[in-house]
Amino acid sequence: MSSGRIPVLKRISDSQQVLTAAADDVRGRKVIDRTGNEIGKVRDLLVDEGEHRVRFLLLEHGGFLGIGERKSYVPVEAVADVTENRVHIDRTGEQVADAPRYDPELVDWGEYYERVYSHYGYPPFWGPGYVYPPFPPHRP
Repeated sequence: MSSGRIPVLKRISDSQQVLTAAADDVRGRKVIDRTGNEIGKVRDLLVDEGEHRVRFLLLEHGGFLGIGERKSYVPVEAVADVTENRVHIDRTGEQVADAPRYDPELVDWGEYYERVYSHYGYPPFWGPGYVYPPFPPHRP
């Protein structure tokens, strides 16, 4: 399944897919940026249904008591470490806040994914020579 050259991605919560190990499910965990600041939490995972791989984390961040909260996709390549209650990313909270805005009504997801990868400085997963990161690098 693909839209042009980019595979179709789906939220894991909207799919029939499950993670093989409960410890690999990072939904609900706090997200810590590279400076050690808590910037939000993982709401969902975006998976490539054809390859059964997580491609993005859907983060909720900003706001107060759920008011003004934003959602952003962060490529799985940004995950630096995963602990029992936290996901550490190798980017700052400012970089996440400045990322292309998430819009559930987007028509051209491929263009959006390209903008996200460009923003974070990673090669896109559909490009030549791409190597999947060891996600999640869970450490008990």
